[in-house]
Amino acid sequence: MRSRSIILSALAVLSLSSVEGRAQEPAPYVDDRSDGAALIRSLYNAINRKEYARAYAYFGDAKPVGEFKAFADGYAKTLSVEVRIGKVTTEGAAGSIYAAVPVAIRSVEQEGKIRFFSGCYVARIINPSLQVPPFTPYQIETARLEAAEGPIDKAIPRECNAP
Repeated sequence: MRSRSIILSALAVLSLSSVEGRAQEPAPYVDDRSDGAALIRSLYNAINRKEYARAYAYFGDAKPVGEFKAFADGYAKTLSVEVRIGKVTTEGAAGSIYAAVPVAIRSVEQEGKIRFFSGCYVARIINPSLQVPPFTPYQIETARLEAAEGPIDKAIPRECNAP
């Protein structure tokens, strides 16, 4: 019983500190490219940590909005993002493995504005047994997101298609 009250007290302190607008510790660093879903989680971890160069690098050659500055500027008003991932499908084609990753995003912007996005990422890796150094892990091949209605769990697409 005592441990439960300590946990509840700690949660109350955490809630109070975020209400008072105190600086919060950044999310732990995550850079996992072991599959398509892990790659997308890492992308949004980088965005939450404001590590836009790392986030931008996950796109490989298929850059989402041209130059890095435009990409980073797109998050200028973003305070935090939350990603939910649906059922990932994978398929092989021409020496590559593709992962279609359905996502829903909840974005919190300055002044408390909340926005939702829904869509699909397609991640690609050249079959690891066929690669020679330097090894190239999963990279984002395409990204298709559009504004959506919340809540976040209802915004996740049922499926996405790999190329």
